[in-house]
Amino acid sequence: MAHINLLPWREEQRQEQTRQFATVTVLSLLLTAAAIFLVHVNFNNQIDHQKFRNNLLKNEIKTLDESLKQIADLENKKEQLLARMDIIQSLQQQRPQIVHLFDDFVRTVPEGIYLTKIKQRGESLIINGVAESNGRVSAYMRAIDNSEWMSTPKLKVIETKKGTLRSSRFTIETSQSTPDKNKTGEEG
Repeated sequence: MAHINLLPWREEQRQEQTRQFATVTVLSLLLTAAAIFLVHVNFNNQIDHQKFRNNLLKNEIKTLDESLKQIADLENKKEQLLARMDIIQSLQQQRPQIVHLFDDFVRTVPEGIYLTKIKQRGESLIINGVAESNGRVSAYMRAIDNSEWMSTPKLKVIETKKGTLRSSRFTIETSQSTPDKNKTGEEG
């Protein structure tokens, strides 16, 4: 039998396998590094894009916040203007009422009573005066009760002073009222 020495061939085959392994390993490492680099670049691009979008949203939010502040300011101004308009409208409606009220004061005050002070708070009227007698104060309260522009008189204070002339200081609280239009026959 012939002896063939296969050691150099096996050695060459091992070296070839080692080179192939090294080449495949290097190529695998290069491909892995390239894949990692591409993934890293892709993530960085996505992060940068998201940061850009976040900044854009923050700027839009700031713009909207400023707009909301302006809207709130406009709403406040609107409410103030509406309140002013309501006040003006109520004053316009009450304008003829005060004339009627003063006219009613003249008609209801009986002889022997002198009014010293009239104070109005909303619909409430406080009337201070001097009367020659308590009977005249009673007559005045009846006249107020029969009035179209005043109602529900209440006597708060009456002080009688004795001296050369007997007189009574009084305070009456009453309410301003508006007569029924059909009852008075007025239109405005």
